[in-house]
Amino acid sequence: MKIAIPVKDESLTFFNNAGHTPKFAIYDLLGSGIFKSFKLNSIITNPRTDLDHDHAEEDHACEHAHDDEEHIKEHNKMGIALKECNYIVVKKACKNTANSFTSQGIKLVKYNGEANDVNTILKETSAQFI
Repeated sequence: MKIAIPVKDESLTFFNNAGHTPKFAIYDLLGSGIFKSFKLNSIITNPRTDLDHDHAEEDHACEHAHDDEEHIKEHNKMGIALKECNYIVVKKACKNTANSFTSQGIKLVKYNGEANDVNTILKETSAQFI
């Protein structure tokens, strides 16, 4: 089982806005029940080409229509890039971001905590990975 999580960079600091994250860390889920653990598989760059990855904004809110076809195509690139994942952990995701993942069969796991460390977040959300 694979789990994606939005991160700022290789430091594996959680990025609150999944649609505008510079990168995604992909983890393998090992074990089951109370014996779950996570192993970093890879880190990929967000494939959206309409973002400034060097100056990503966690609180960015898109100003264009949510039915803008070109914008939807950009969002869909994320779902395609993560299609091998079973889950993605998100704090914030607009409708198009959520649709890009769910259309690929990726389940969203909402994170409401305050941690920025990916390993802590994965442990806090681990009960939702079934």
